[in-house]
Amino acid sequence: MAEPAKHTLFEDAQGIAYGATMAAFGIVILTHLGLVTGQTAGLAVLIAYATGWSFGPVFFLINIPFYIAGYLRMGWVFTVKTFVAVALLSGLSIWMPQHLSFASLDPILGAVLFGCVSGSALLALFRHGASLGGVGIVALILQERLGWRAGWVQLGFDAALFAAAFALRDATTVAISFLGAVVVNLIIAINHRRDRYIAT
Repeated sequence: MAEPAKHTLFEDAQGIAYGATMAAFGIVILTHLGLVTGQTAGLAVLIAYATGWSFGPVFFLINIPFYIAGYLRMGWVFTVKTFVAVALLSGLSIWMPQHLSFASLDPILGAVLFGCVSGSALLALFRHGASLGGVGIVALILQERLGWRAGWVQLGFDAALFAAAFALRDATTVAISFLGAVVVNLIIAINHRRDRYIAT
């Protein structure tokens, strides 16, 4: 059987650009509603809420230590792509709110939309050999090495992060936020399958 066709440089570029843009859009929805999320982005959101610092720089800095793990386990191509995706998301999350606002957005609908948008963003990045760093790198390593689904690994981290979120947000907000995180991780767990999608 012939080897599966690999993505071209242009295809990787558009996939990473799409993923970073949709992820930034998801962060705009999330922070507009005052919700929280999981993974490394969730940690950055919590720090931003607690300190008043901007999400973008916090997210960028948090990811720096994970590039070492990404390089050692996944190689320099994956690490460079991930660095670009993180940098794009960080920059877009600062720029986008100046050009996008919501007159009305129901929190429950917003959480589901955040989950759908972010899930599609992560799928695009994963399928083009990148991630949004942090927990995503660890989840991909565990999937490659142990066969654990990346979505389930991230869901476990999310549970611990949401437990900490109760210190900064009320129970209703955390519950609605958790709905969004579940949507994200279900999309990844169901759709990120190497036995169904093998082009890289």
